[in-house]
Amino acid sequence: MSPLLANLLLALLWMALMGSQQPVHFVLGFLLGYGALALLAPLASTGSYVRKLPHAVAFAIFFLKELVKANLRVAQDVITPRALRRPGVVAVPLSTRNANEIALLANVLTLTPGSVTLDVADDRSVLYVHCMFVDDPEAVRAEIKNGFERRVMELMG
Repeated sequence: MSPLLANLLLALLWMALMGSQQPVHFVLGFLLGYGALALLAPLASTGSYVRKLPHAVAFAIFFLKELVKANLRVAQDVITPRALRRPGVVAVPLSTRNANEIALLANVLTLTPGSVTLDVADDRSVLYVHCMFVDDPEAVRAEIKNGFERRVMELMG
């Protein structure tokens, strides 16, 4: 049984024991189940799940924050009479060569309003991204590398 499925079952068991179907009891059961799996990690094969779940939660929070910021920036540009956008294509050198990490990074960037992943170099060393707001290409590169790429590598690594 996968550790995630075991954690979900432990959360549902907690809800049954509490006699409640409230979401707060599911979350509490999930956290208690995660703690139990973390304690059992040396004995079972749950080590990877225990290590990666906090990264997944941190990545989801980071992505939602960036999604809101990007939506507000695009909305501001649409509403204001003077265009604030300065579109451009930025070449982002990649620290990873893993195809899955690059695919996740490219998709996350494309899901963020104001940016679209255009291409990946044949040797997987550079990602080409079209951005709606390129005042400083180095700042855009740093934001992608230190924000998105770093967190994708933590999540997948």
